[in-house]
Amino acid sequence: MTDDLAADAPHPAPSSARPSRTLLLSLFAGFAVFAYVLDQLTKIWVTSSMVEGERIPVLPPLLHWYFIRNSGAAFSIGENVTWVFSIIMAGVSIAILFQVRKLGSAWWSLALGLLLGGALGNLTDRLFREPSFGMGHVVDFIQLPNFAIFNIADSAVVSAVSIICILTLRGISLDGTRHAAEPQKKADDA
Repeated sequence: MTDDLAADAPHPAPSSARPSRTLLLSLFAGFAVFAYVLDQLTKIWVTSSMVEGERIPVLPPLLHWYFIRNSGAAFSIGENVTWVFSIIMAGVSIAILFQVRKLGSAWWSLALGLLLGGALGNLTDRLFREPSFGMGHVVDFIQLPNFAIFNIADSAVVSAVSIICILTLRGISLDGTRHAAEPQKKADDA
């Protein structure tokens, strides 16, 4: 009876060779730095070569560069509480760093690296852009039809969340273990 209950419970499936800790940390740090640096370089390019409100066709009608400063979150939500987003992004960044010690999957390293790089990219804007420390406006410039104007940091965050959702749906934990689905009972086995 006890064996039957144990067999029905979900359990981690044995995993194949796991990537080394050094490789996982390198992937995490590499993607975090890549997302952060690319975000900051593109924002420097936009602010130095465009005038706020300027719109440049890139692949019309699909893609335009449209330079705006966003004091809120996605779709300009919360424009009057910019400081709250600064606190949230700082908290998210710290939480990610605490989770890094649990990494056991290259895909999770990629996702958390992109998430940290994106969060730090927009946090840098919040902290150091005008109008004031902690309440700075984020530089957005990528415009697609019928969608919010965004930046590279936003893209990194959305990509990271998408990867995390896929990993979660596939049953892959942060430590790299796979959780197998509950075995189906066969009518023949009685």
